[in-house]
Amino acid sequence: LGKAMSASFSSHIDELRQYYNTGATRSIAWRSQQLQRIIQLIEENRETMTSALYQDLHYDPFLQEMSEVGFPLKEAEYHLANLPKWTQPQYIDLDLMLKPAHGYVLPEPLGVVLIISPWNYPLSLIFKPLIGAISAGNCVIIKPSEISANTSKWITKYLPTYLDSSAIRVLEGGPEETTALLREKFDHIFYTGSTAVGKIVMRAAAEHLTPVTLELGGKSPCIIDKDVDLDVTVRRIVIGKFGNCGQTCVAPDYILVLKDLEKDLIEALKKTISEFYGENPQTSPDYGRIISVKHTDRLSGLLQGETLIFGGSIDREERYISPTIIKSSLQSQSKIMQEEIFGPILPIITISNLNEAIKYINDRPKPLALYVFSANQDVQQAVISSTSSGSVCVNDAVIQVTDKNLPFGGVGPSGIGRYNGKSSFDTFSNPKSVMSRGTWVDPSLRYPPFTERKLWWLKTLSNFRLPPKMVLLLLSAVPVALLTPHVLRSRL
Repeated sequence: LGKAMSASFSSHIDELRQYYNTGATRSIAWRSQQLQRIIQLIEENRETMTSALYQDLHYDPFLQEMSEVGFPLKEAEYHLANLPKWTQPQYIDLDLMLKPAHGYVLPEPLGVVLIISPWNYPLSLIFKPLIGAISAGNCVIIKPSEISANTSKWITKYLPTYLDSSAIRVLEGGPEETTALLREKFDHIFYTGSTAVGKIVMRAAAEHLTPVTLELGGKSPCIIDKDVDLDVTVRRIVIGKFGNCGQTCVAPDYILVLKDLEKDLIEALKKTISEFYGENPQTSPDYGRIISVKHTDRLSGLLQGETLIFGGSIDREERYISPTIIKSSLQSQSKIMQEEIFGPILPIITISNLNEAIKYINDRPKPLALYVFSANQDVQQAVISSTSSGSVCVNDAVIQVTDKNLPFGGVGPSGIGRYNGKSSFDTFSNPKSVMSRGTWVDPSLRYPPFTERKLWWLKTLSNFRLPPKMVLLLLSAVPVALLTPHVLRSRL
């Protein structure tokens, strides 16, 4: 079975590579057509698309429209509008010693790329990298997550009916199939998911020296300073943390708050959660579900032994965990403070001052995102300049990933590479450097025999501040043999 599977995957990849080598995907017309068809696919199949999302994650209408429908549509439209400009060579001014010549950077497609998508935003996190790969002119194999089974079936059914199957294919399967896929040679692998699996992907890619983009995760901290509008702060944290039931890679993982503010913060969190989701969030149409019973059990296990402040209700069969707040500390070594939570559980840790919060963050792996709520610009800048993270958002949560002009990605264990907007195009492109030189001038300075006279001239020319055209004129008009120091001085 394993050999048959590998042979099948190899066949798909060979067919895509053959098609890529025809040059069909390099044309702007082909790329634009595929992007237009993505827009058509989403717009014509919203009902079945949102139904699949609801079955997997109990997505609320806002999250469906904003994340899984709106973001891919806007991304495709943005790429369509800018594709003619992005694909043009970018001319640069070459060093004087290289004249006469011109140079430019030409973005070229990478070839056949693999996109392995996650289950938490199972369609937008296929479409967004796919749009970048297509706009850059690549052939693509998509491996959707088997955990979000309904959306995996949806993408497998609908995508081939709209996009060019000679260049873009969907391959379903679980860990065994993914492992077999990773044995194949790709020109780029784009993976979104856990750090543990990211390591596996990177090891497999290393066998072929395949470049990777790894969008991972980690524990994204949230600092709350005393100078805040607490009501606004809490609303933004609650929607950022408990939207999609906490299953967002950049959701605030825990809060660091000054001791004097802790009590007011907790009361505000309780009040806002009730306002958003009612007294019983299980009946709210706006509150999601955990993706599987297995993940529900994992989160339930993380709560064991923790100090519960609010929530904590669990319905295993319903895959439901209520919005939950727990009390933790800077000294805690519990499992919930060692791994990414990825669920609707929010630990609160009190701090004495900002430096304590910064030290706590810097003593841990670099997070995918970091949040600081403060009206004090000195506090904001202290956090931004003293910590390292994939992104920072001041006075809001999660929303920074939505802007097409802000590259999104991690740093260190939270990820490698960037995408969003133009960054997606760049991720799936090779910036090929091109230099073209003329032959009508060919000074002997660069050729043996190398003399002190030539060396002096090279040093002098490299420090010249004359316009390039004037230097070219000098080079073409004066034989190198005559360019002795005293002749040069007399001419200048």
